[in-house]
Amino acid sequence: MTTPNPAAQDRIPVTVVGLGPMGAALADALLAHGHPTTVWNRSPHRAEPLVTRGARRADTITEAVAASPLVVVCLKDYEAMYAVLDPAADALSGRLVVNHSSGTPEEARAAASWADGHSVGYLDGAIMVPVPAVGRPDAVLLYSGPEPLFTAHRAALESLGGATYLGADPSLAVLYNTALLGMMYASLNGFLHAAALVGTAGVSVESFAGIALDWFLPSVIGTILRSEVPQIDARTYPGDAGSMEMNLTALDHIVRTSAEQGVDVDFPAALRTLAERAIAEGYAANNYSVMIEVFRKQRAAVS
Repeated sequence: MTTPNPAAQDRIPVTVVGLGPMGAALADALLAHGHPTTVWNRSPHRAEPLVTRGARRADTITEAVAASPLVVVCLKDYEAMYAVLDPAADALSGRLVVNHSSGTPEEARAAASWADGHSVGYLDGAIMVPVPAVGRPDAVLLYSGPEPLFTAHRAALESLGGATYLGADPSLAVLYNTALLGMMYASLNGFLHAAALVGTAGVSVESFAGIALDWFLPSVIGTILRSEVPQIDARTYPGDAGSMEMNLTALDHIVRTSAEQGVDVDFPAALRTLAERAIAEGYAANNYSVMIEVFRKQRAAVS
């Protein structure tokens, strides 16, 4: 497909497919940046608020995709994307689809192949911010796929927020998304379990957050991780400042304290089990970052 001049992208027509809360926010951001915006949703009434703000509602999906060189998709998953776009595949030929639907890396690669088979440009995207943040310059949106397509449409994509290009592999955006969400849930569980633990002494979550979130998370955890990143990339894990055996002792104390205070032990017990596995695999003298080697082996075991 042809790629337009990036300098002409400031006000290109864009079609948004899928008007759930996130899709509607994407359309709103495009309108705010002056893009002629066509919208389509299975339930047409969802388009009404956007139409009042200047969007054009398409009656059919074929009409919607034919209206713009750039088609932004925000649906539940890849299966929903195929269900919506397959009937309009001929009309999509020569256009760019930017898919923000949720899924897996394998599904992203399959979607890129599907697009290629229909002569459709394809970028996979991941929105890493909540709905209210869409359209702000500090919002983080991730993209992967052919770099010339990203470069040619970057100005339009930056109407949605800060557009970060990850690479040519179309699976990278959804892979980053999944990895970061996994980190988010682990961090949320860590904070919530910790808050429940100190809460047994009558400490409010607000009081605990002053130490846990304002100081401990950025100044201790963030500093430790940042300092150890080069060692992790080098796959060296010196344990002179704290071995896995020392960490296992700390994890055991967390489990025992949770039990004593009447707080659920499953979360810290799972962490203790992982540390025990690392030691059993020969990493007793290494620091805690050696856990990445345990996770890498687990990946190989299930692939």
